[in-house]
Amino acid sequence: MIRRPMCLLCFLMMLVLGIADLAGIPLIRGNPLPASVQSWIKAHPGSEICGEVERYENTEFSQSVYLKKTYLIYHSKKFPINNVRVFLKKEEELKPGMQIFVKGILKEVEGPTNPGGFDSSQYYACRHIYYFMKKAVLLKKTSTYSGYHQAMLMVKEKCRQILENTAGKDAPVFEAIVLGEKTGLDPEIRMRYQLAGIVHILAISGLHISILGMGLYKLIKRVGFGIWPAGIFSLAVMLQYGMMTGGSVSTLRAVTMFLIAMGARITGRIYDMPSAVSVTAMMILAESPAYLLDSGFLLSFGCVMGICVASERICALAGAKRKGTKVFCESVALWLVTLPVMLKFFGEASLAGLVLNLAVLPSVVVVLVGGVAAMILGFVSIPTGRVVIFPARVLLFLYERLCELAGRSRWCTWIGGEPEIWQITIYYAILVAVLLIGQYIKESDQTKKELKKYEAEELQKQQQSTGIRQEQKENNQQTETGSAEIKHVSAWHQISRISRKQHILRISGIVLLILSILTLGKQSFRHPFKTQTLQITCLDVGQGDGILIRTPDNKHYLIDGGSSSQSELGRYCLLPALKSMGISCLDGIFISHTDKDHLSGVQELLEYMEKGLTTIRAAYLVLPGWTEPPEAWTDLASAAQKAGIKTVTGNAGNIIRSGAATFEILWPESTARGKDVNEEAMVMELTYGDFRMLFTGDIGADTEKKLLSAGCLNDIDCLKVGHHGSGYSSSEEFLKKVKPELSIISCSSTNTYGHPSPETVKRLKDCGSQIEYTMKNGAIILETNGKNLRIRRFCGN
Repeated sequence: MIRRPMCLLCFLMMLVLGIADLAGIPLIRGNPLPASVQSWIKAHPGSEICGEVERYENTEFSQSVYLKKTYLIYHSKKFPINNVRVFLKKEEELKPGMQIFVKGILKEVEGPTNPGGFDSSQYYACRHIYYFMKKAVLLKKTSTYSGYHQAMLMVKEKCRQILENTAGKDAPVFEAIVLGEKTGLDPEIRMRYQLAGIVHILAISGLHISILGMGLYKLIKRVGFGIWPAGIFSLAVMLQYGMMTGGSVSTLRAVTMFLIAMGARITGRIYDMPSAVSVTAMMILAESPAYLLDSGFLLSFGCVMGICVASERICALAGAKRKGTKVFCESVALWLVTLPVMLKFFGEASLAGLVLNLAVLPSVVVVLVGGVAAMILGFVSIPTGRVVIFPARVLLFLYERLCELAGRSRWCTWIGGEPEIWQITIYYAILVAVLLIGQYIKESDQTKKELKKYEAEELQKQQQSTGIRQEQKENNQQTETGSAEIKHVSAWHQISRISRKQHILRISGIVLLILSILTLGKQSFRHPFKTQTLQITCLDVGQGDGILIRTPDNKHYLIDGGSSSQSELGRYCLLPALKSMGISCLDGIFISHTDKDHLSGVQELLEYMEKGLTTIRAAYLVLPGWTEPPEAWTDLASAAQKAGIKTVTGNAGNIIRSGAATFEILWPESTARGKDVNEEAMVMELTYGDFRMLFTGDIGADTEKKLLSAGCLNDIDCLKVGHHGSGYSSSEEFLKKVKPELSIISCSSTNTYGHPSPETVKRLKDCGSQIEYTMKNGAIILETNGKNLRIRRFCGN
């Protein structure tokens, strides 16, 4: 690092940013706007703003406009609020560079509310966006705009249309690979690629830029131009290409490093990759320090550092000599360097990618060049473009089949869970030690080569000396031969000693790597030392229910998982939460009843399992034991069967034991028909030591009375409030019997049902219960050892 001052400066810059973040300075995280402006916006969400249109896109329900250089207008005064994403009620004719004046509701970008949730606030902070404006109405717009940026948009749109006409159903994949446009990409395809560890080919990366940029440079030189014209032209084209494809952090990194590499080539300077990547990182962080905690930034630069720092040392550690084994070891090196980042942001890391990348990366050149060629030729002839792109489409077909095959194996990914900072620190400390071992082995290999060369030279000298003077054979030859033999034995002794030491170090390095990987696992230390803690996580699913339970014997259960206010709950909430918590297998899924707000996410989860889009598995699906179940009940049971999950029914009196924890089903009765799914919902009591929690689904006062009459209710510690806090649930008589010390209400802050009812909240408070709301504090996490109870709010309010 001392020999590369740019690397040292980059490290110091990151260190300073990290210290500033710990000191509470909002450079990396948080809203940097003045507190007075933030307070005013919070008190007056209905506001007027003006700004310059940077780009726009049409969503399913509104037109999304990104404004830069935005000002908040108040009493004819302007307060700068950086960039804002505006959601217009109706589509307007806009162009980049226009100044527009809009009115709507300003709302600060929110962070995640569940474990593993996508951090929107950090993502948009990288782009200097701290507020969204919802339900916006355009008041004014200027007639002037940026002709250059509009032309770039038109070119991109024309290229997109050509790809649609030439690539057919594969057009969204080519748009992602060639244009960096992922809006039309099928979510299932993205999930398959991510599961197989090759999702990186769907983003503009260094591989794309180097192939296109260097290809263009060599083509121009071959035509007859010199280094300077070819270099400057390729630089200009790749810069425009980077701007047209959206300017993601991976694109910024790739284009900037290409500019540095080409600049070195033009000026006759040496290109040093570690220095180039350090300069690029500093430029990006100087413009937006928030990128330091961005997954795209960390993965993009992590891969480059893996190539620069780790690949050769891992190859030396593994003793890789052949090209094939070296390529595999380089893939392993990149995986090792980025593993903590993958687990931290996604909770899982692909194992299949270690092998699949060996086949995909060499052939992705054909896909990229085919897409670009079809796009260019499509301006002249669409049929020609279809012919050119055909080999690339065949490769995409093979990629998808490989992804499907990998997804069928539960060993396709490792779900390690989200590691803590101390785990990441230990991991990288061990990895550095392993790389130092690899460096020593690499240097000792060089020493062995020199010793062997020296040995060969000495033997050659010996052979020459024996043929020079035959008459001095008995005198001189014995002396010279004896000396050569001593040197010969000494050289072989040193080589043998170095080889033995290398062998020991290789075994030590591999053992250390295994230990470091296990250190990252969320469940790594729970298997040998089974904790005596029961953990209950009431997820924030909007208007619905979703509860994850981890028992002391490390079994995992899901009670409900649905929402009527959030779409794709399985993909955006349940899967990330499970992965973040390191859960690869659900020992049971309980469905209280068949309303959408209790099963929509579970339905998605089962479909993903069936299609091989996740390696998470489940053992049992427990449905209410109804004699005449509705269609939704049958559909869910069918989905479970297709996913290879056994379906069982639960009625009053059934008991499920999981170590020291017990689930007892209190309702419905065995005669329940399933006509009124709310009143005949499954009611369960979870017991662990002295701790008791009651899960009531959506039952109302009628079922509460029946449970009171049956005499199966006990004094409990925690109540999952029935029907999201409806006024028709949690009756006074019921609460007097169960006496919950803690009550959890799961609902959406924007629901139209009036949940939670003020009357219900009053009854809960009157009985002395502490109330927690998912709509206010995100996921509510309970931990108990059977006696003491600890409550954590995910959003920390």
